[in-house]
Amino acid sequence: MAAKKYYVVWKGRKTGIFNTWAECEAQTKGFTGARFKSFPTLAEAQAAFNGTATTASKPKAKAAEPIAIDENSISVDAACSGNPGMMEYKGVDTKTGAVLFHFGPILGTNNIGEFLAIVHALSMLRKQNSSKTIYTDSKTALAWVRNKKANTTLRRDAGTEQVWTMVERAEKWLRENSYSNKIIKWDTAQLGEIKADFGRK
Repeated sequence: MAAKKYYVVWKGRKTGIFNTWAECEAQTKGFTGARFKSFPTLAEAQAAFNGTATTASKPKAKAAEPIAIDENSISVDAACSGNPGMMEYKGVDTKTGAVLFHFGPILGTNNIGEFLAIVHALSMLRKQNSSKTIYTDSKTALAWVRNKKANTTLRRDAGTEQVWTMVERAEKWLRENSYSNKIIKWDTAQLGEIKADFGRK
């Protein structure tokens, strides 16, 4: 025996909830733009007809889960006046905002500063034998660290020699050292500016 169904007709000769397919068909067959659907229970049919459920029964989109921040971590950021320009970077305690290191300004680019800041944090944490997480808001710097290579187009000349020396030293450190620290992309859209932000935007 077929399971009992209830039929909602939103658009037809008559609208409402019908107990049989024959009744539903009588309202919808040959009716241009007819809208109807069957439901396994009367309660579902009533909810659908009253507009508290969608006819397509689409699941509601889940609200974004709040992002958990590892507060026992370091956040790094860089700032640059111009590109290239005078660049500086720093690392701070994510929980307290206390500055743990700061370098610059020297002639460079923002991406280079973000890259050097991550490697500086990694080197410092390795000396401390610490597995703290590092946060950065730079996808580019993350990729450079992952590849152990700063893919910069910065021209090398007398003015940029200092930063180029630092880049090469950082690349060498990445090639010669391993680390267990997680390096996580800071979600600015949900969390606001990273804790190490210079506040110059």
